[in-house]
Amino acid sequence: MRNKFSLLSIVILGVNAIIGSGIFLLPNQAMKIIGPASIGVFVFDMLLVVSIAFCYAEDASLFKEDGGPYLYAKEAFGDFVGYEVGFIVWAISIIAWATMAAGLTTALGALFPVFNETLWHSLTIIVLLVGLALINILGVRMTKWLNNVVTVAKLIPLIFFVAIGLFFIKGANFTPVFPHGSYASGSFGAAAILMFYAFTGFEALVIDAKDMENPQRNLPKAIGIALGIVAVLYMLIQIVSIGILGPHLASSQAPMQDAMNQVIGPFGKYLIAVGTIISILGIATAQSFFLPRIGAAMAENGVMPKIVGRRNKQNVPYVAMIISVILALPLALTGTFATLAQISVVSRFAQYVPTILAVLVFRRTMPDEKRSFKVPFGPVIPIFALLVSVWLLTNATLYKIIFGLGGLLIAVPFYFIGKRYRTED
Repeated sequence: MRNKFSLLSIVILGVNAIIGSGIFLLPNQAMKIIGPASIGVFVFDMLLVVSIAFCYAEDASLFKEDGGPYLYAKEAFGDFVGYEVGFIVWAISIIAWATMAAGLTTALGALFPVFNETLWHSLTIIVLLVGLALINILGVRMTKWLNNVVTVAKLIPLIFFVAIGLFFIKGANFTPVFPHGSYASGSFGAAAILMFYAFTGFEALVIDAKDMENPQRNLPKAIGIALGIVAVLYMLIQIVSIGILGPHLASSQAPMQDAMNQVIGPFGKYLIAVGTIISILGIATAQSFFLPRIGAAMAENGVMPKIVGRRNKQNVPYVAMIISVILALPLALTGTFATLAQISVVSRFAQYVPTILAVLVFRRTMPDEKRSFKVPFGPVIPIFALLVSVWLLTNATLYKIIFGLGGLLIAVPFYFIGKRYRTED
């Protein structure tokens, strides 16, 4: 039991996994879409995230094997659906990595305008992604202090921002509630799918229920506490951003930096900027470490061609790393942070929806199997999560759906080619 996660450890893990670049760079986009009413969007997204996280927790409690969404989909719906989900998990990670690279140029551009120029924008992305790929291929080890630095770097400026900013809020900045004084049809859904990106990462919290102390009791508590902390912090950040910048928030490139610059001067701006940049660099670095190993794991399980899992002398899956950087570069170079964030959200629902449905399937096919955690209120929460997820996807543009879910179509021929080779073997 000493090696298992306690309730406090699970909460810290969840907060660390969820808070990323999104909350540093997206408050302006939410303000632009739906105005001060964007505060309510965070409440909506939190309810959806908790519902999906509960479904992950119940599925995870049924299996000892690794695999996460790929395993749940495979066991519930067969090899083909499992393969599709496994493939899209790698695609999601590549999109998320590209999103981090685009987010770094956005953060740097707010601090040093030269990074907004096409040449420097592109060079920054290329140096970051190719540099991280080379570091991984050469076998440079990740160190534990990196995660500690990143955690502190992203939490201190956020707490500082809220603690200082609350004293400079102007009530007049919260009216009108909607842009131009009236609600625009579809704006809530558009804001919800965009801001959902800020909550992604919760999957890390629920997959390893077996490594937690008393998951039946602690996991649902930890999910509620972690997401509650994140949601309150997010709402406070949005409230402070609106309260200080008002309608100017919608046009701000780096809202938290601009707000602190307005109330306490350059020191506040640079503190937020440094926290943002270190946070993005840390997350991008961690992502680059896990990214090729996702592809290699699928290759080792027969989901991808064996060559994808080929490793060098340092035991690094270098082929999967090369493929990852080749696919991430054009995405990061051609897409803005906000656009890539929405594409990342759309693609994640390709694993969320099968995981939600798997709960209902396993309750029918494995009714007597012992579960360390079970979603309360029968089928209500899974059905709610499913319906809201589908509704949220209908608010995405066709462009984002094609790029977010296109990997499912790309994966089809690889499945049948792989199946042919496995049959011949």
